[in-house]
Amino acid sequence: MSSTKLITSRRGLLTGAAVAATALATPLIMTRAAFGKAPMLGATDPTHHRFKLGAFEITVINDGQAVREGPHPLFGANQPASDVADLMSANNLSSKQVALPFTPVLVNTGAELVLFDTGNGAGARAGGRGKLRAAMATAGYTPEQVDVVVITHMHPDHIGGMKEGDAAAFPNARYVIGETEYNFWTDTARATGPTEGLHKMAMGLVAPFADKATFIKDEGTVVSGISGVATHGHTPGHMGFLIESDGKQLMITGDIANHFVIAFQKPDWGFGFDADKAKAAETRRAVLGRLASERMPFVGYHMPFPALGYVEPMGGAFRYVAESYQFDL
Repeated sequence: MSSTKLITSRRGLLTGAAVAATALATPLIMTRAAFGKAPMLGATDPTHHRFKLGAFEITVINDGQAVREGPHPLFGANQPASDVADLMSANNLSSKQVALPFTPVLVNTGAELVLFDTGNGAGARAGGRGKLRAAMATAGYTPEQVDVVVITHMHPDHIGGMKEGDAAAFPNARYVIGETEYNFWTDTARATGPTEGLHKMAMGLVAPFADKATFIKDEGTVVSGISGVATHGHTPGHMGFLIESDGKQLMITGDIANHFVIAFQKPDWGFGFDADKAKAAETRRAVLGRLASERMPFVGYHMPFPALGYVEPMGGAFRYVAESYQFDL
């Protein structure tokens, strides 16, 4: 091979090596189409939360929530609007809108499946409420499996799900209702005036089941391990219920406290749907005080889902503390 050919060959090798080195040092430019961004999926919407209490199994059901303007004057109507707004701001909450969750409860005693309150019902489904039946299905229950339906009180968001169409929503159930509450709302004296609407609802949704109902006094027994607690004020016969199993206790408080900040930190502030506001405030203080002193967990119908927590004393009032892992251990 001549010296000229050898030089040319070597130059080619060097040039090729330089090109290769440059290629390795230069980022690759992809020519294929890029992947699209992940889609927005929306907020989560949990259906239920299940836990053990002694030998009982308790399932809290999400029936949806209502968002209203406020919280003033629905909450704190007897207070300056600015005071309510300041309380909301101090707790990182809006002073323009307030959310009210709805939380029926299923208690499986091992012998009977007991449902506390029936939610908003079919009439509220267009507004994103009335989810009890669908959530029960996700939780593994059918309406036919419910043995006992217990009513804490007879406001629409608690009895709205008594029927599905014209039929009983829970066809195999018997009913347990506070005697005072039932007698008040079904009395013909409530058929006119400000109680007219609730009277009609009680007559249409609850009275048809009277022949299958047990009407209990304030401390009456529902089934073994479940008994009533007098919590009047929100309505004339409002009741809470004490659940006891294997030495463990929990209270279903219904509507004695309707907001996890306002009702606890300002228990004397008025709530628009309390029938007797003075009595309701007295009951609220008494029940929250008991829960705090006994360190008893509770499920509150309008607490943030899963509506399970504790009460702690705080500066002459109270603080709501959501359950974390206490029932997991």
